[in-house]
Amino acid sequence: MLASAVTLGCALLLGQAETPDVVGRDAPRDAPVVGRDAPVLGRDAPVVGRDAPVEVGVTVAPEPWNFQMAIPDATSPRQPDEGEALCLQLPPTPAVPSGVWRARCDEAKRECLVSPAMVLDSEGHEGDQPLQRVSRCLQLPLPAEKLREYHLVPAIAEAPPGWFRDERGRVLQYNFDLHRRIRVGGAWAPRWVRATEGVDERARVDFGVDLEWPGETGRLHRMTILDTELYLGDAASYEATLLRYDFRSEHDAPLFRVTTFYGQPRRFDVYANMGFWMEVLHAEQVRREDVKADFLSLVATHVTLDLWHSRDLASYVRVRTGPSVERDLTNAFYTLVPGAALEGDFTLDPNGFHHVLFGVEAQKVVLAQRVEGRPPSPERLRLRAGYEVIALAINDQPVSLTLDGRGTWRDDLANAPAGWEWSAQAGLRFSLWAPARRSAPTSHGGKG
Repeated sequence: MLASAVTLGCALLLGQAETPDVVGRDAPRDAPVVGRDAPVLGRDAPVVGRDAPVEVGVTVAPEPWNFQMAIPDATSPRQPDEGEALCLQLPPTPAVPSGVWRARCDEAKRECLVSPAMVLDSEGHEGDQPLQRVSRCLQLPLPAEKLREYHLVPAIAEAPPGWFRDERGRVLQYNFDLHRRIRVGGAWAPRWVRATEGVDERARVDFGVDLEWPGETGRLHRMTILDTELYLGDAASYEATLLRYDFRSEHDAPLFRVTTFYGQPRRFDVYANMGFWMEVLHAEQVRREDVKADFLSLVATHVTLDLWHSRDLASYVRVRTGPSVERDLTNAFYTLVPGAALEGDFTLDPNGFHHVLFGVEAQKVVLAQRVEGRPPSPERLRLRAGYEVIALAINDQPVSLTLDGRGTWRDDLANAPAGWEWSAQAGLRFSLWAPARRSAPTSHGGKG
């Protein structure tokens, strides 16, 4: 009985409405009173029933973009190198199912040149190989509504200077600098010695590293490392240079001026475009019949004077002169060998396919010890003319045809008659590295 009474009393107390206590004299007089008639959350809240009106916002779905981007062909425009390339995600097509494209846009024209981001196969379908030798594109998500404001034109992606890209996106090199390369070659190189009236059947193997770089304004540097020629067969011999270096320069101020007064006065400026040439460790083995001699030039230094050179200093005609210190390995003594040369090197076309060189060099051996069977101050005269043309490229590495004619007169071989020897050489040369020339143009609509 006691427990039932306590329970009933608690229920009455909880169900009785009381006025809340307001503490303080500043309490608001109209403070809300929670009474019996006040709505109770959950009990008196409005209930949305089955028949209650409900307002629902209607969302209209955007019209799907069924745009089908065409792939470029051989007549399509080419993307420029300027500006940034954008990565675009377009609706998939049978040719480009991934929908991944590259674009370069002109804001003023409201036009975008668009190319596939992958190389196309022979049937014009997207492959697995990404485009090579292109800049990274910016990942900027552009909504379809924004792209619809631009005229999208199928185009061929850009290519670096000296390279060409076809309509499938494949890239190839068409411009080569043969003054910057690693070369390996071979040639048929028979030799005729006039004194013996005989012919030596020989083959030549040659290799070396050629480097070229511009210096300060109006200066060009060249270096050749391990320039080697090995002759195999009859009268086997060799000629090798560890290091060859030279630089040429172009000066704005003339060395002197010549003025003529026949008719209207005329002024002619004469420039002294001088440079420097040197060789370090040049070894040579000479064989004629049963006579063999070995020479080692320790160092040679020459002053050069350009009679003519091209604007980029790559082609030239020059004279050079200076001494060299040489070791006669056969007779074991040192000599001094002053020399002079007239030589030229020409690149005949802008893409570097055709090269012509020539040289005439004279040397005189002085301060030499007496050797039985040869004059006290022997002399040498060398003639050379050559032509090299690029025939094709394998993996963008050029393969060239070489033609070479050489003549040598010398009397520095003991117990061997002085006289001329001639050699005609023809062969192939493979360049493992030959980048585009620094003056290579950007390809637009075709090579060069």
